Amino acid sequence: MQIGIPTETIAGENRVAATPETVKKLISAGHRVLIERGAGVRAAYIDSAYEQVGATITEDVYSGSQLILKVRAPQGDEIQKLAAHTTVVAMFDPYRNPDLDTFASQNVSAFALELLPRTLSRAQNMDVLSSQANLAGYKSVLLAAAEYQRMFPMLMTAAGTVKPARVVIMGVGVAGLQAIATAKRLGAVVEATDLRPTAKEQVESLGGKWLDVPMSPEEQARADEAAKNGYGWTPGEQYIKDQAAIVDKAVSNANIVITTALLPGRNAPRLIKAETVAKMKPGSVILDMAVETGGNVEGSKVGETVFTENGVKILGVPNIPSTLSTEASALYARNVFNFVETLFDQDKNFAINPEEEIQKALLVTHGGHVLLKRG
Repeated sequence: MQIGIPTETIAGENRVAATPETVKKLISAGHRVLIERGAGVRAAYIDSAYEQVGATITEDVYSGSQLILKVRAPQGDEIQKLAAHTTVVAMFDPYRNPDLDTFASQNVSAFALELLPRTLSRAQNMDVLSSQANLAGYKSVLLAAAEYQRMFPMLMTAAGTVKPARVVIMGVGVAGLQAIATAKRLGAVVEATDLRPTAKEQVESLGGKWLDVPMSPEEQARADEAAKNGYGWTPGEQYIKDQAAIVDKAVSNANIVITTALLPGRNAPRLIKAETVAKMKPGSVILDMAVETGGNVEGSKVGETVFTENGVKILGVPNIPSTLSTEASALYARNVFNFVETLFDQDKNFAINPEEEIQKALLVTHGGHVLLKRG
């Protein structure tokens, strides 16, 4: 099979969907791999590195390729380059993607990697959300630290004692846990909160302090059920009020706040309101990791640093994994390769099976139809 790896066209996207490591594996499996010239340069994977493992460098990876591997879903002119019956594997942002009908009308089979079921243990090595969130959590702390005008660790000097930074992490998924670990390594005092009570042990195991919110038995039961799926839950009115009070106090006293909360298929939940930001000390920094999907922080803007009247910086950094493009590409490419292997049967024939558990979850367009339930 001929597999094409295009250059990513979205502004600020520095990752590439295949690295020399995974291309070598694809070629060893009997495939021909075309790499668009310069596709990996922004991730420090130069053309000659691909050529050394047997790939062909070309200006056109679409002609004759039955399988296209990308980081972001094709857009605009890219879609028109896709021949009928082409299969595309990428991150499609499926619930917000306006082009799914176009993919279907062109008879393109589209696999959205974000839809991977997290409850399947055999699919863990294909989980692009986790691999990229891990890097984003790490880099978010460094980005916030670069904007913070003080030190992270406590220092005792002849000129006096420097107090450690107080960091609050909101949302303790993969990104949040890595952010906690990174902030602790830099010497900060870290507090964290999440809608999943099970996250308490994880936070404390990393040296963070859990911001505990009282929970009724009914809410506890619903939270436990949601935790089985790996996501947050919808709390009751009283819990929301109690959490808001605790969060308000913690954020008001924090020097750095990092928010990571995302909801699949929906806008990000609003965790911090403007009145809470107004209580923070001058020089404090907030980094909103969910800024691209509506934002966890009132007032955050995509791609901008907002300066509030009370001297707080709100960072709206989009696509944080792309700022670590070499490592992000390496992890993403391995995830993609592991998924692509499931598309071939025992005789190494390409075989899309809409009833196979993983493929069924990820397949959003196929056979001229949009399969994703968007309602």
